[in-house]
Amino acid sequence: MTKYKQYFKEMWEENSEIVAGFQDIHDKYQVDRKTWSQRFHQEGQVVIEIIRDYERRLCSGMEKGKNSVYSARLAEKFWAEVKLHLPLIERVGVKSNLD
Repeated sequence: MTKYKQYFKEMWEENSEIVAGFQDIHDKYQVDRKTWSQRFHQEGQVVIEIIRDYERRLCSGMEKGKNSVYSARLAEKFWAEVKLHLPLIERVGVKSNLD
C-alpha cells in the first residue's frame, strides 16, 4: 500500500465516528444544500482540520530541498483520495447562492 493511502486509511479509521457523521451530512448536502448547508460547513471544518493534520504528518520534513516537489505531489494524491470519498470537501467554508 502506498504511503498516502496508508495515511488516509489510518486517518479514516482513527476518526471513524467524526468522518462517518460528516459523510452522512455530506451526502445529504449533495441532495439538499439549503437544508444541510449550516451543518455541512460547521462539521466540515472539523474534518478539514483532521485531514490537514494527516497531510502535515504525511509530508512533514519533505518541504525542504530536493523533496519539495515530491511533497506537493504526495499531498495532491492524498487529497485526491479524500475527494474520492468526500467529493464536496473543497466546498466546506465556501458559501454560494445555493446554500
